[in-house]
Amino acid sequence: MSVLNLLWMRTETVNKLELIQEFKNKCNLTTQEASEVVELFFKEMIDAFVNGERVEIRGLFSFYIKEYEGYTGRNPKTGEKVRVGSKKLPFFKCGKELKKRVDYLAN
Repeated sequence: MSVLNLLWMRTETVNKLELIQEFKNKCNLTTQEASEVVELFFKEMIDAFVNGERVEIRGLFSFYIKEYEGYTGRNPKTGEKVRVGSKKLPFFKCGKELKKRVDYLAN
């Protein structure tokens, strides 16, 4: 069973250290090697985002950078108009296989 399959079957939050531990145990890696794999994965994702690239893990998820134009908003306390600048944010899209697994676990 793959590391991702094991993580999908869990119901609690999985943090970075637990992910490293799963790689270490399931792939017979040292803690250092498992840590390097996880760090490399996240570094490559971040580098892709910085370069405006899409990151897709087929069946699991995709991330892409969505650009939002600036707009005039309101300060909720004072009601004063405030200019909100344009920004770029990562946008998450769930994959079909992940949707099926989550729905299966929920039922």
